[in-house]
Amino acid sequence: MEESTRLGYCIVAGSFVAFQFFFSAVSPQLSLALSRHYGSLTTVKKCEWNSRCVSTLHALVVGLFCLYILFFDGAINANPIWGDPDLVKLNVAITCGYLLYDLLLLLRYWKTLGDSLFVCHHLVALYAYGYVLSRGVLPYFANFRLLSELSTPFVNMRWFFDTVGQPRSSWFVLANGLAMTVVFFLVRIAVIPSYYARVLAWYGTPEYARLGLAVQVAWIVPSLALEVLNLVWMYKIVRGFYRAFCRPQERKPACSHGD
Repeated sequence: MEESTRLGYCIVAGSFVAFQFFFSAVSPQLSLALSRHYGSLTTVKKCEWNSRCVSTLHALVVGLFCLYILFFDGAINANPIWGDPDLVKLNVAITCGYLLYDLLLLLRYWKTLGDSLFVCHHLVALYAYGYVLSRGVLPYFANFRLLSELSTPFVNMRWFFDTVGQPRSSWFVLANGLAMTVVFFLVRIAVIPSYYARVLAWYGTPEYARLGLAVQVAWIVPSLALEVLNLVWMYKIVRGFYRAFCRPQERKPACSHGD
């Protein structure tokens, strides 16, 4: 086993411990200090609150690191299949530690947080990212996929607003909804053409052939399935934002006309 691979697995373990510690010790204390609503939540709500705090932390760390790699790592941009994967492996290792932590959390609180789709998503992601950690393949595409985490903080903020009773018609909620819609579109939908243009550019090359069938399947099939899910989620987000923002504006003229 290469030294970088051993280091990657150590980072996975460290990431798992760090996120678990943040969930159990840091988030409850921080939330009590920053939000007057946290103390009045039920145990189940506190659990989900803390898990979303961890999710937001992970998304910010990994998402911003992804942007740095995308713009400044020349090696993986020059060869997206076999380019120097060290920085990407570090980012992927952090994500794998988070996914293992989240799987354990889902199993531990299955009655309240359990979701079979999330379990399947995490297991498929761990399977695919395992090739990045063990063989250092597809660093550009693995990093590109992690960009989607940048939309997660806005999704979590919507849940926080709902939990503390913030009206959905308030400007805080509407501004977050607009930001969530725009960022989700930019990092999950707008990037689809450029992602698959890069895939097609390297499809059938000797570098692609070196991957082997198992890696090729682990790369292409989950990617296509993820695009379908992202399109469905994008539709739901746009529909929800339209209902929250546009329909109240449509009702106001109608009410004044009736008066």
